[in-house]
Formats: sequence, structure tokens, C-alpha cells
Amino acid sequence: MKQGDSAPRIYDWDDRKGAQPIDPALDGLVRDIIGKVADKWTMLILEALNDHGTLRFSEVGRKVGNISQKMLTKTLRQMEEDGLVQRVVHPVIPPRVDYSLTEMGGSLGAAFCGVWLWAEAHHASIEASRKAFAERNGDI
Repeated sequence: MKQGDSAPRIYDWDDRKGAQPIDPALDGLVRDIIGKVADKWTMLILEALNDHGTLRFSEVGRKVGNISQKMLTKTLRQMEEDGLVQRVVHPVIPPRVDYSLTEMGGSLGAAFCGVWLWAEAHHASIEASRKAFAERNGDI
């Protein structure tokens, strides 16, 4: 344990696999990717497409819930750019656009499942911590 640590560390970031020192270009790319894929809307869209398969734009929005059309469009475009979803435009009238997970998108969903399970396992502790924080800071 390093000096100043209050509890033993379960995971040491220095244990990441790969060559050390980290290539600054790779580090920047990884940080950019994490910043884009670890947001609320991306995770909820991943879950919707994983659970329901190929969906139309409006169906994705309904499955996710409480997302504006603008945010849904922005997030789906980003996910398509990053290779997480496939967008298929059907040449029919009215226009029909379907979205589905790519293999890479499915693998991100599998990785995110661990975070979801962690949140479920710790939700009571997190809620208690938030309540205690609010009480200490006069937010209640």
C-alpha cells in the first residue's frame, strides 16, 4: 500500500497489460474512446440493441427512454463512426433506417456488463454515501 492510501488497492493501474511506458498517442486514443463510449446514452443504446436486436431509429429511442431526438441522433452517429453500430438505410418510402450492433459493439456490451453488475451490487452503499454527503453539506 502506498503512503496516504486508506485502504488496500484491489486493482493497480500499473498492472495493465502492454508495453511500458505507454505510447502517448495510444494513451490519447484510449482516453478519447473511453470518453465517448462510457457515457450514459451509449451504454443505454448498447443495452437496447443487445436486448432487442436490430431496431429502427424511433424504436431505439423508445427502448432507451427519455432521450431527445437530437441526442439519439448524435449518439448513434458517434457509435457508427466508432464501429459499434451498423446503420442500414432501406430505399423505401417512407425512409427506413435500421440500427444493429456490430461484433465490436457486442463485445463492448459484454465488457460493460461487469460495470452494470458492480453498480447493482453496490447501489445501496452508493445511495447511503450520497445521503450522508448531502446531510454533511446541508443539501437535505
